[in-house]
Amino acid sequence: MEYKQLGSTGIKVSEICLGTMTFGRETDKKTSQEMISQFLDKGGNFIDTADVYGARPGNSEEIVGEALKGKRKKVILATKAYFPTGRDPNDTGLSRVHLIQALENSLHRLQTDYIDLYYVHCWDGVTSLEETLSTLNTFVKQGKVRYIGASNFTAWQLMKALGISRHYSWEEFICFQIQYNLLTRGVEREIIPLCREEKLAVVAWSPLAGGFLSGKYHRNSLPTEGRLARMRKEDTDSWQNRATEKNFRILEVVEKIAREKGKSCAQIALAWIRYQPGIIAPLIGARTLEQFEDNLGSLEVELTADELRALNEVSRPEDEYPYSFIRRLSRNYPY
Repeated sequence: MEYKQLGSTGIKVSEICLGTMTFGRETDKKTSQEMISQFLDKGGNFIDTADVYGARPGNSEEIVGEALKGKRKKVILATKAYFPTGRDPNDTGLSRVHLIQALENSLHRLQTDYIDLYYVHCWDGVTSLEETLSTLNTFVKQGKVRYIGASNFTAWQLMKALGISRHYSWEEFICFQIQYNLLTRGVEREIIPLCREEKLAVVAWSPLAGGFLSGKYHRNSLPTEGRLARMRKEDTDSWQNRATEKNFRILEVVEKIAREKGKSCAQIALAWIRYQPGIIAPLIGARTLEQFEDNLGSLEVELTADELRALNEVSRPEDEYPYSFIRRLSRNYPY
């Protein structure tokens, strides 16, 4: 296990982040805690959860908190707030009221005095950024949070947040979590270049595209198991949206490289993430110990220049204006 710097901070995190969205839902408590134990034994120190993960809000955090008894100081622990955790109209969003309550609940469930990395889980179009960011700044000043991050913002929203924090000399986001995989590369246009320019660490969630890149799905048959089988048709990551001709061409290249190297498709897809500029870690979220161990095996996969070129070319997003114009005519365009 190698370690990477967490953005502009001085701390190091493992090159794989253990995601816990399945804990307490698809994955029972015993198996979840075994995953954490094995992850720590292999040198992993970066664990990610959220207050809405699990069969009920807080379930995943409770499992993680119990598993980390006596081991808390060895871990860079991340959790998140934004999505509804109750029926009250104020049990959601990024208001001061909700964030204060959400943090206190997370600290209690995780059995800790502080959160290493506290994410706002999604953009809130109702609450002012000043209210959200001043509240997060207070958390850091109180010692309840060490660093703050964001997830599921557009590039302009993220940059606006950074600008406000700088204007008031408040704590800034140091990490951004995005959906990123061989099927979802649109963030390469603005979000990843912005994070690299502003020295934000980037963590990739859904690196296997909801299991599509695991190799268990096929062109002419509907999924009967896994995350894609449970998705509603209208969901962004549903089978109907994933099962495109381009995506199957990407999967064919992944399968070809996997066969040639004697590795699994999941390992190839995860290894590709490690080679992408600006990404410090893919976030793995396995349902079973077998999947978890297979995902960790991706650390042993080395991709050749030809293999990376094949994966990059088949999955390359469409080049739209103004990116195509700038790339063609700007001097020394780095992206």
